[in-house]
Amino acid sequence: MRKKTALRMTLLVLIGVLCAGAVRVLAQEWSRTIYPPPEQAQTELTAALHRAAREHKRVLVDFGGNWCADCKVLDYYLHQPENAALLAKNYELVDVNIGEYDRNLALAERFGIPLKRGVPAVAVLDGHGKLLYSQKQGEFEAMRRVDPAAVTQFLMRWRPERAGCSVMAVNC
Repeated sequence: MRKKTALRMTLLVLIGVLCAGAVRVLAQEWSRTIYPPPEQAQTELTAALHRAAREHKRVLVDFGGNWCADCKVLDYYLHQPENAALLAKNYELVDVNIGEYDRNLALAERFGIPLKRGVPAVAVLDGHGKLLYSQKQGEFEAMRRVDPAAVTQFLMRWRPERAGCSVMAVNC
């Protein structure tokens, strides 16, 4: 009987330690600052457009705020291994801080992003700044309910075409 009790206690302690570690990792991820100060948006966008033009990439503009849970989920999904490679190869990511819906409103309007529908909200530009996609219907605003595979599909759909690549090929 004592052995069973000791084993149970050991298992409970082990589970507690594992859970505490997972909570610590999640807390660090959750408290991470994604969006830089709002005044940096235009400078970062200009630099990303230059890099995208030079490297034949697209620019993924992500509007949101560090207070936004769904924005953190989108960022988490974008940086999962299957998406991180697609993102790095095909996009320049620009995170645009909207403050409390009171900053970078003209930039969001310029790309046709209706912030009243919520954030995160994204736009895709070519390397010359031409708008290719603008989130009009709040597609990513409820990221907690979006299948992570939808982010992969989105990145695949809007990546630049490369010579010799098919639409379905992941590693082009």
